[in-house]
Amino acid sequence: MRAVVGWLDDRLGLSANIKPLIEHPVPPTGWDYTIGSATLIAFTVQVVTGVALAFTYVPTPDHAYESLEFITRGAILGGIVRGIHFWGASAMVLLVCAHAAQVFLVGAFKYPREVNWLSGTLLLVFTFGMAFTGQLLRWNQDAYWAVVVGAAQAARAPLIGDWLTGILFAGQSVGGATLTRFYATHVFMIPAVIFGLLGVHLYLVIRHGVSDPPVPGVVVDPKTYKQRYEELVHKIGVPFWPDAGWKDVVFALAVGSIVLILALWLGPPELGNKADPTIVRAYPRPDWYFLWYFALLALMPVSIEDLFIIGFPLLIGLLFVLLPFIAPFGERSPRRRPWAVGIVAVFGVSVAALVNVGSNAPWSPDLGNLAVPEQVRQGLSPTAAQGAQVFEQRGCINCHTIAGVGGERGPELTRVGGRLTADELTWRILNGGRNMPAYGATLTPQETTALVEFLSTQK
Repeated sequence: MRAVVGWLDDRLGLSANIKPLIEHPVPPTGWDYTIGSATLIAFTVQVVTGVALAFTYVPTPDHAYESLEFITRGAILGGIVRGIHFWGASAMVLLVCAHAAQVFLVGAFKYPREVNWLSGTLLLVFTFGMAFTGQLLRWNQDAYWAVVVGAAQAARAPLIGDWLTGILFAGQSVGGATLTRFYATHVFMIPAVIFGLLGVHLYLVIRHGVSDPPVPGVVVDPKTYKQRYEELVHKIGVPFWPDAGWKDVVFALAVGSIVLILALWLGPPELGNKADPTIVRAYPRPDWYFLWYFALLALMPVSIEDLFIIGFPLLIGLLFVLLPFIAPFGERSPRRRPWAVGIVAVFGVSVAALVNVGSNAPWSPDLGNLAVPEQVRQGLSPTAAQGAQVFEQRGCINCHTIAGVGGERGPELTRVGGRLTADELTWRILNGGRNMPAYGATLTPQETTALVEFLSTQK
């Protein structure tokens, strides 16, 4: 074996090129510096499990759901692999956000690591992009309608709404072409971009070195920083491997063990019902890492919602990009930068609170077995009584309240017959509204007539 390794090393030059990289001296660091490498390992796990799933998954509307059912229940270790991929995605999102917060807190975005921060910002964006595109691949009711809601939000962006919808969803509605585009984006495009950005990010880490733990009173000065850093590394630096790298290995193994335990214990998420555009009885919520934004949009005043949809992401992105240029020098210690600690704390608490609100989501459809109250049914004509059945069967009651029964997603309809004429009700049902899908393609003329007559009685 020693002879084989020596032969390979002589031809490939591994010890001459790789060994100096893994043994390069770094300042003594704490466990918080292991988050970045754990994120890299989490991404590697996602790639490996994603490739395994891609061998069986079929990205077409007719077979996507069934192929996932087979992977989960029929394929050897399929349920475990899918569970690792699902929980690994959550781990990667948590880790990349924690890494960004840690870098921000210790001021590692300052000189000379501005480009490190910018490449990390892009990695953060594409991580969320991979999480978003992966949701639709389940092709179940919840994922389908969640992406429909996303498409509606994108279409409402000023000036570029239609163009953005066409690019993201391969048309003006979510369908088979959307699934194919999301699959190609999720499996090929985004991972390729992430691999490229990781190469740049790691190169810059090696070029500028691991940032030294901040010390109160020691400021970043471009004239002296590099010399001071070299002196620090020369004086108290340790080889990355094994003196510092073992912490990365331990933390990565801990994260991987948690993901594996969750995959074995809880398994992958239930698929639920297959996506069907004609059935709107669904709970269109995104996965948990987008719930905070989902809740924020739901709580936003309608008058500024359109502006917020495009303005808020642009504002956050602009702040991330400008940060290393706004504060490239000065203190790095969190003890001397209470505003940085405050920003992270407020943002973390706000996101946690919004995720909790989004999980409860009183404005979302109530998917219980709801029925039109008996007092509302009394005295209805045969056509209006049929309309009451349509109101239940087509899921209208899950979003609209009548006589105290129903969801809170849409306006209360207890007295809608006194507010809108029959023609106005018909137009609204067939064409939809701001947060209501159009039912013109899903209701028969007889159902529409019956539903309008029933609602007209609600005065």
